[in-house]
Order: sequence, then C-alpha cells, then structure tokens
Amino acid sequence: MNADSSFAAGLRRAPPSELCRDWSFVPSSPTLLSRLSRAKSFLMGFRPAPPYRALLPVTRRSRWNCYFLYLPDGQLTPAHRFTLKQLRALPGGLLAIAAAPRAEDLAVLEGSADALYWKGLRGFDFSAYSLALAEVAGRSPGADLLVMNDSVLGPFGDIEAAIARSPWDLTGFTASWLFENHLQSYAFHLREVTPERIRAFGSAIPQRVSLDSYRNVINVQETRFARLAARRMRVGAMWYAKGPALHDPSLQCALDLAEAGFPFVKRSLLGRYSHFQDREAIEALLASHGHPVPR
Repeated sequence: MNADSSFAAGLRRAPPSELCRDWSFVPSSPTLLSRLSRAKSFLMGFRPAPPYRALLPVTRRSRWNCYFLYLPDGQLTPAHRFTLKQLRALPGGLLAIAAAPRAEDLAVLEGSADALYWKGLRGFDFSAYSLALAEVAGRSPGADLLVMNDSVLGPFGDIEAAIARSPWDLTGFTASWLFENHLQSYAFHLREVTPERIRAFGSAIPQRVSLDSYRNVINVQETRFARLAARRMRVGAMWYAKGPALHDPSLQCALDLAEAGFPFVKRSLLGRYSHFQDREAIEALLASHGHPVPR
C-alpha cells in the first residue's frame, strides 16, 4: 500500500545508509494511538468478503506467481500488460486476480494467465491475497507463491535470484518500523503454501471477511500479517527502514533501491508522490527496463 497521506507530505528522500539489508523480522510494540485506532478497526471495520468467481481455476504446480489488478473500468493499462508479460516469463504458473465491476469484464485477460479469478471491487488488495492463498493451498498445496499488486511496476531485473537467496518462509521486499515493524504488502513471497500455513496469518488475512477502508486495512492487515506469521514461520525482508525519518523505503529510497537490485517501482512515484524522487530519473529507470513510460 502507499504511504498514508497524513504523513507522506512531510517525508523526504532518505539516504541508503538508513536501509538495513537482509533483515529478519523482530516484533516491536505499536504506539498507544495505533492500538486505539486498531481496536476501532476491529470493532467496526469487518465486512463480508467480496464475491469472486474462478474463471480458470488454479491447478497443481510447484510455483504460482499471483498478480492482483484493480480494474474499475475493466481496462488494462500498458503497465498491466508489461507486468503480465514479465510474470509469464518467471518459473511457475501465472495467477491473475482482477477486481472489476463484472466477471465479464475480465475478457481483456483471456489468454494472459494460467489461472484467472474475478472478484468484486471492494475489499482492497488483502481480499485478493486471501483468495490467492486459499486457492493455492486448496488446489496446489505445497506450492510456493509470489504475490504482487498493481501499485508497483515491474518486476525488473533478476527477481528469481533475489527470491532464491532469501532464507525465510515469508519474504517481503521492503519493511518499515512505522506503526510497528511490518512488511510492506505490495509484494511478498511465501514458501510451501498449505492450509495449515495460511492459518498462521489469523485475522490479518481472514478467509470469510474483509476490510473496506484504507485505514482499517493498515491497522488490521498490513501492519500485523508479518508479526502473526512470525509465530509459526521464518519472516524477513530484503530491505528494512531503520532510520527514524525513513517511513516508506519504496518511496523515499526508490532510486537507491533500484541500483541495489530492488525489482519494483511504486506507480505513485509518477503521480501522487512524484515529489519523493526526480521524475525524469524514474522515467529513465523505467525506460532502461523497456517499461512503457506514461506521458
């Protein structure tokens, strides 16, 4: 998810010295204000899970790569098409989960994926993650799962090498201390997905309910899923924001991360949060990878 607008305007570009490489998850205590906000989300935030339909179900494979696309107008962007092509080239099957007004809108994705699911527009990215985990655990138990959403562009570079060298069961690409230590949820990799393993996420990634407000998703899901998982598996991130002024490394350190092999670029660096980085440098980075540059 993108940085919260309540503090994003005050952030600055951060030096790479504020990043820690290959960080094994250590829980931290949320602030009192965070606890109170989280309690409100638990009491008032849960809604029924959005409807979904399996248009092309998951089958048994040793690896799945899941891409969640938000398509409120039922149309693919050039960035979507680039990511689909990149994920197609990775080992394993491509699982596309798209949120759109109607299942029929996913005709634009026919032939683009090995498994295809429609879900309703509500529920944010974690409702798609819940669906992906449940379907892979039930239909392809033991498979590894790479998940990403369309808030990031890519993947670029050798993401396979990065995943292969990860020592954890649950791997995030970046992690932050904000609210409490947590993995940023735009992308992660989970080894050996089984029904027992996904139960480790508990109320952070529930199967029958969802949260339909940005703040509630942050409070209950993004900032908690790594901590809950760490009770039963090894959890870590390739980069961790250790500096007190570094809240969101994917925004504040984007160019330094790219130079170090980070495989994504936040889409919001070309829009809402373009002030974090030099836009021309971001466009040049995308062009160097053959990614279409928005004009």
